[in-house]
Amino acid sequence: MKIAISFAAMAVALVASPVMAQQTPTAAPVASTPPTTAEAEAFLAKAEKAMFDQSLISNPADWINATYISEDSDAVAAYFGSIRTTMNVDYALEAAKYATAPGLSAETRRRLDLLRTALTLPAPTTPGAAQELNTISTRLQSTYGKGKGTLHGQPINGSDIEEKMGTSRNPEELKEMWVSWHDNVGAPMRGDYTKLVSIANAGAKELGFADTGAMWRSKYDMPADDFAKLTDKIWAEVKPLYDELHCYTRTKLNEKYGEAVQPASGPIRADLLGNMWAQEWGNIYDLVAPKGAGDLGYDVGDLLKAKGYVETRPGQVDGPDTPEKQRRGYWEKQMFNIGEGFYSSLGLAPLPATFWDRTQFIKPLDREVVCHASAWDLDNKDDLRVKMCTKVNSDDFVTLHHELGHNYYQRAYNKHPYLYLDGANDGFHEAIGDFVALSITPDYLVKIGLLDAAKVPGADKDMGLLLRQAMDKVAFLPFGLLIDKWRWGVFDGSIPASQYEKGWTDLRLQYQGIIPPVSRDETKFDAGGKYHIPGNTPYTRYFLARILQFQFYEAACKQAGWKGPLHRCSFYGNKDVGAKLNAMLEMGASKPWPDALQAFTGTRQISGKAMTAYFAPLQKWLVQQNKGKSCGW
Repeated sequence: MKIAISFAAMAVALVASPVMAQQTPTAAPVASTPPTTAEAEAFLAKAEKAMFDQSLISNPADWINATYISEDSDAVAAYFGSIRTTMNVDYALEAAKYATAPGLSAETRRRLDLLRTALTLPAPTTPGAAQELNTISTRLQSTYGKGKGTLHGQPINGSDIEEKMGTSRNPEELKEMWVSWHDNVGAPMRGDYTKLVSIANAGAKELGFADTGAMWRSKYDMPADDFAKLTDKIWAEVKPLYDELHCYTRTKLNEKYGEAVQPASGPIRADLLGNMWAQEWGNIYDLVAPKGAGDLGYDVGDLLKAKGYVETRPGQVDGPDTPEKQRRGYWEKQMFNIGEGFYSSLGLAPLPATFWDRTQFIKPLDREVVCHASAWDLDNKDDLRVKMCTKVNSDDFVTLHHELGHNYYQRAYNKHPYLYLDGANDGFHEAIGDFVALSITPDYLVKIGLLDAAKVPGADKDMGLLLRQAMDKVAFLPFGLLIDKWRWGVFDGSIPASQYEKGWTDLRLQYQGIIPPVSRDETKFDAGGKYHIPGNTPYTRYFLARILQFQFYEAACKQAGWKGPLHRCSFYGNKDVGAKLNAMLEMGASKPWPDALQAFTGTRQISGKAMTAYFAPLQKWLVQQNKGKSCGW
């Protein structure tokens, strides 16, 4: 109760705060003469300082809201969010005016463009619009964070239902969890989301964009339409590989469940793929593993448990006399120590001591939190944290390497001006930890003492290793693309509010080749069952990251002088790779992304070719396995 009171008191105090009032900008007066270069530079300096200062207050408010969900923390987060949105909208409008100044340098023009597209959800200047937009977006995120499905009729929270979806092989259980999650979590959001789209679109139009989706696509150092074409081009490069994986997986599911549950032709039932959203299929590897080569010889989660790692139990408590290794979260924190060790082996500095004090490693006992893993930099310097409800398993071992990648990137570019405190593009930010995680190979596991060298799988297991990777990496690609394809359609009106569910289901069928386990109608809002929709996080970054990570990985392995099969490469311990990587990370957003890509890989083009090269032996094998099958859907 004391915490709730302090949240409320903080909100009341800050509403009246003259400091915060001073930080909210007003639009520049209409000038009778064109602005000058000097005026543009002065404006940028003012804007960056104000945005930096405001983030030092709003970031902790957002952290509290994500790690202590309550009506009070919702109110505080919404309050600061409205200030941030108003500030960003006003500065974006002002940046558009200064963009006409004659003689601007390329860097100044780029900084103005970054400011103009810095928003994710732009509110219009209509009085009260920013507050309404942030109240809705905060409510959507909290609805997701508190959401529950059911299993055998009993409530089950988000992190637990995700884990159970990966382990259950009972189609009725899977159907219940899938339907209950989407009905309980997604459907109630539909009205709020419709309002949010309307408000954000009005804001985007004031900034000179056709709609919010067009604004999102304008952040990639190229015209919005060109970026959409780039994603289509990349998808065309990797789609044949996905199609073969889909065909093979469907055959194995048909063999497991029979024609009544999963037919041998057509789309795959969405709840059978080991993941609530069918976005990654690795959890059902045991169902698709090739005979003879399918047993990889190890599972990282099992290796951790064999070394004594004990997962924190639901309801487990400890006290001042509890031995250290029996304390809640002790072993989950040790998993993060392993992750830090990889980055340290490349020559990167250790994480700050505050990381270990302030990170949420496991789900707390006493409150609701957003369990979806995320990385945070609260002071734009070194207050780095991760928010995660970690479990001792393979998936979370990979995830924590991914989240730490964000933290190391954030620290590397922290000396730049505020507008450059970001990745070269958002796909880069997601790709860093992912390409490091690609190096979680048998060779790496031996070096860190998790895997016995005598138990390293031989070359005869390579097809299994590749298939296991593809079940996550390749299976994700169409999902990574369609999330924003749906939102772009919602924002531009080609998917009207009356057809949100149809638009979602149609795209899932078109790109992924999957269908819901039961029919859905327009009372539903299945898109809301995926965190990034109520969280309003653009998702194309994850599609780009899946592609970029293989480009980064291939480049790192070449730099390390790796001679064996690419999928067995580990650059763990190679400080030359670390130095070159850090040089790219330190660039942040200070240069267009092709410059950053070239700095590490030598090429300026994002391409799916590195990924298809990595999986080329698997694709050839899949074609053989699918011979005579009715592929496609």
